[in-house]
Amino acid sequence: MEPLLKPLRSVLRSTRSLLWHRGHWQEARGVLETIESERGPTDPALLADADRYARDVLGWRGYAPWLRVYAAIAGEFKEGWIPDNYFGHVVLPAIDMPYGGVSHYKSLTRRLFETDALPDVLYLIRGSFFAPDPAGFRPVADGDVASTLFARSDRVIFKADLSLQGKDIMVLDHATFTPELLAGFRSGVFQTFVDQHVDFEPVSPQSVATLRLTTVHEGGGKVSVRQAFMRVGRVDDLHVKSTSSLRIGVDVDVGRFHPTGYTKTWATMEKHPDTGAVFGDHSVPGFDACRRLVEELHAQVPHVTCVGWDLAVDRDAQPVLLEWNGTHNGIKFSEAVQGPCFLGLGWETLWRQRPADA
Repeated sequence: MEPLLKPLRSVLRSTRSLLWHRGHWQEARGVLETIESERGPTDPALLADADRYARDVLGWRGYAPWLRVYAAIAGEFKEGWIPDNYFGHVVLPAIDMPYGGVSHYKSLTRRLFETDALPDVLYLIRGSFFAPDPAGFRPVADGDVASTLFARSDRVIFKADLSLQGKDIMVLDHATFTPELLAGFRSGVFQTFVDQHVDFEPVSPQSVATLRLTTVHEGGGKVSVRQAFMRVGRVDDLHVKSTSSLRIGVDVDVGRFHPTGYTKTWATMEKHPDTGAVFGDHSVPGFDACRRLVEELHAQVPHVTCVGWDLAVDRDAQPVLLEWNGTHNGIKFSEAVQGPCFLGLGWETLWRQRPADA
């Protein structure tokens, strides 16, 4: 029976892989169409460079669609770019054992990192409530949940374990909170609402602006910050949502906003559509402290090579760790607007190490 199952498993792996890549190709084609609707057709020579680099350097022309997007945005082709589907299909399996998956369990973050930068106030674990405690988790009776939740703020954020891209997130208000609002959730974290720095009010008027920093643990204790961008909300968003948020690149060295912001569909703008704030006039307050924090935190988990960190910056310009992502943490935006971001790591040759049927 086993000799018959082996080729079947190989076919199933290949089918799943093809479907996964096809999703990336469709997304990349849609992004390229948006870009070209604004800027006109991309220089055919750049598209040819993308195809050549995918085939000759990365080993497969199927990695070209994201390279085409990067080239269309940059107006030139840059060797060293990492396509998003290459990152997920080749890089991550090669550089990491499955340790990064623990980042999806937000109720565990405090147990992994030694830091005061977490805004966690309560946890829901398998249907029961626990408060953070130096010794671990302290049980909280149902009757004490509300007083514990809102001890520091009248609003808290609930994030379910395994939630991604702003899904399974709720803003809870002290005046209207009841435990029934959490029906259907088994585990997650409650975080106090961050009173963000005043500099962010024009660019994220209602929701807390989120800084994404991507770090790489290069070995030997060295951690480097490779990517930086902001996610900001619209005027009606109580928290930053994947469906409506705007993304703005950030200079990875000094924290200054890039002049151009992008919607989810990659349409561009230079001003916030609700407030009129000019993106290029802004910087991340306390950016050096944000960099130091993620470098220190990543040094505590050398098991994971590449991590995306989501931070807020409070009124005192201090970083607040909202969550971390140790799996496919979305590199394509920064690669397009400020890349190549992963030079010198040898990632472009990792495909040669993959098994033939992987």
